[in-house]
Parts: sequence; structure tokens; C-alpha cells
Amino acid sequence: MKPLRHLSLLLCLLFLLACSSAPSAVSTPLPTPETATAYPAPPELPPVAQADSPYPQPPAAQIATPYPAPPSASLFTVQDALGRQVQFSAPPQRIVIAGKALFMLADAAYIFPQAGQRIVALGNAGQGTGNFIALIDPQYEQKAILAGDAGAEQIAAVQPDLVLLKSYLAESLGKPLETLGIPVVYLDLETPEQYQRDLITLGQIFQAPERAEAINAYYRQNVERVQQAVQGAEKPTVLILQYSDKDGAVAFNVPPQNWMQTILTELAGGQPLWKEIQLGKGWTQVSLEQIAAWDADKIFIVSYFRDVSEVTNQLKRDPQWQALRAVQQGNLFGFAGDLYSWDQPDVRWILGLNWLAARLHPERFPDYNALQQVRQFYQTLYGLEEAFVNETIIPTLRGDLP
Repeated sequence: MKPLRHLSLLLCLLFLLACSSAPSAVSTPLPTPETATAYPAPPELPPVAQADSPYPQPPAAQIATPYPAPPSASLFTVQDALGRQVQFSAPPQRIVIAGKALFMLADAAYIFPQAGQRIVALGNAGQGTGNFIALIDPQYEQKAILAGDAGAEQIAAVQPDLVLLKSYLAESLGKPLETLGIPVVYLDLETPEQYQRDLITLGQIFQAPERAEAINAYYRQNVERVQQAVQGAEKPTVLILQYSDKDGAVAFNVPPQNWMQTILTELAGGQPLWKEIQLGKGWTQVSLEQIAAWDADKIFIVSYFRDVSEVTNQLKRDPQWQALRAVQQGNLFGFAGDLYSWDQPDVRWILGLNWLAARLHPERFPDYNALQQVRQFYQTLYGLEEAFVNETIIPTLRGDLP
């Protein structure tokens, strides 16, 4: 019996040993992280269910996007008058306008309502009789006023993120600014076509392309209306003479062929006689003998720094001028203007075109009303109310207005 008992014991031990070496269920490999994410995550609770939870919940935006979203990109590029691509990471907020005769740039920039806030410095925006920007910008006194010949270092001291310059300043002022790492955008604003292009550039800078297109449409409509009105009309011969009495020496000058004065004369249905002579890149002085030889049908006097009405009245009393046919026939006029003369490539050139066309072809413009056009102009370009225009702009009108 003993051997049998021993045999039974041995069998029991062998059975227990076999059980301990069998594979266990917990040894089944767990899914790897990649396998786990293969299953769809449980749907997020709708906002109402989250609100009902007794536990504080993060904002819905955080639940929807567990990682912070990158900021929206505001990168944009503009092409300036020199064909350069200038890139911005954000709309400029500290704009400087520099250079001589910068009122033409400033007047164009202020067409955009954002200009007053973003322009932090500029030079003297006046021309002889007044400063339009100072009248319409309530923050003008807080802006830095630069000298007309301000250099790159003076401009850099204002810490601009953009400088607007006329394109002729690219070498003398633009390059030094760019060397300092300051972005520069060049504008021409010298002809009607350049105005169309450069206003689009300003619209991009101020993030107001619709505004730029609306103003361009205003200019186009006025030009087309004048061209249609003078179509087929006989073209009178015209002289536009810029009067100067610098240092007491009286001089008369004619503009180059591609300047705004020449363009306005042709658009208004006139024949600019000065295109017959050799002209320089700027105003060309002409003698009284040359003026008499031209024998123009109509003569228009431009004066930037002296009341043009005083100048024309003085000329009408001069015996040498009284010998001219245009003077004898009452066709010597002071070119119209307000704070600025309307003959030059300032935003007011469109007022000059309408006025000049009405003077050259009065029969084609029987309803021309200068006051009405002035009010419409300032309302369209600057949003100025009629009462402000009547009080501030109308009293500055000068020249021979109907």
C-alpha cells in the first residue's frame, strides 16, 4: 500500500507542476498606442450637455481645439511706382510722408479715413496760402513735422514701419532709408493714369481697396464726361504760364510735355502751344517776345505763392500785355484753385480739368457750377460736410471762377 500511496503523491505533484507552466491570459500582448488610436474617439458632448455637467468645463473653443490655433496671417505685398514688390507682415501703423512738395502725397493718402491714425510724421503739407491736412486731421498737432530736407536719420528717429516717397527721391532718400531697414513705397501721382495706379497701391496699404476703386471711378467718370463734351469741338490755342517773382525778378515759365498742365489742356479740348519748342524736365522760362509770337487764343496764369487774381490784374494793366490779342479779347485768366492751385498733380487736378474745359468751351458746359463741384469733390474724397466746406474751403477759392 505504501508504494501506491507514493505513486499517487507523485502524480499529484506532476499535475500541479504542469498547471503552473501553462500560458496565462494576461500575457496576451496589449495593443500598442498606434492600435489604440485606430478606434474613433468618443464624440464630444454638445455645449448644452457640457453646461449641465457638475464639473467645471474649459471654454468650448478649448475643447474643440486642444492646441492653440496659429494667428491668422496678414501678410500682403504691394507693387510701387518703380515696379518693386514690397512685402508687409501686417498693415503699417507708423507711416511717414517725406520729401519736398509732399502735400500731393499727403492729400492722396488722406483720401483713406485710416490715414489720420496711421500717419505719425510728415513734412510741411502747405503751399503758400494754407495747409489742408492741418484743417481736416484733428491729431495734426500731435504729429512730428519734418523739415523739407529731412534725411534718413531724422526720419528713422520717428520709428516708422513705412515711408511714402515720390519716386524721384529713390536714390537720394529712399536708398538710405532702405539701408536702415525701413520699408519704402514709391508713388508717382503725376498723371491721371498714375493716379489710378497709385491710389490702388494706397488702398492696399490702408487695407481699403474698395475705397480706392470708388475714388478711381469718380476720377474716370469726370474725365470721360469732359472728353465726351469737347469731342468734335474746335481746339483753341492755349498758353499756361507759371508766374514767378522770386528775388524781385518776374519770370514766366511753361511746363514739360508730360506734366499735368499739358495733359489737362489736351483733355479739356485745347491746343498747348508750348509743345512746339524744346522743353526741359521742369518749368522752362519763356520771354514776353515768345509769348507774343505764340498769339494764343486763351492764356492762363498759374501762381503758387502769390494771389493769382492780383497777378492777372497787374498784367492786364501792363501796356506790353495789353497788346496781346488774348488780353484784348478778355481771355487772360488766373488758373482756379483753393488752398492749392488746381493745375498741378495734386488730387484737385480733376477740379482743374472741369474748370479749364468750361473756360475753353463755355458753350459745351452751360451748367458748369464751380461751387457745386467743389462741394461734391470734398464730400466724395474726404467725407467733409457741406457746412465745413462752405466755412473753410469756399473762402479760399481764387482765380477766375464763373
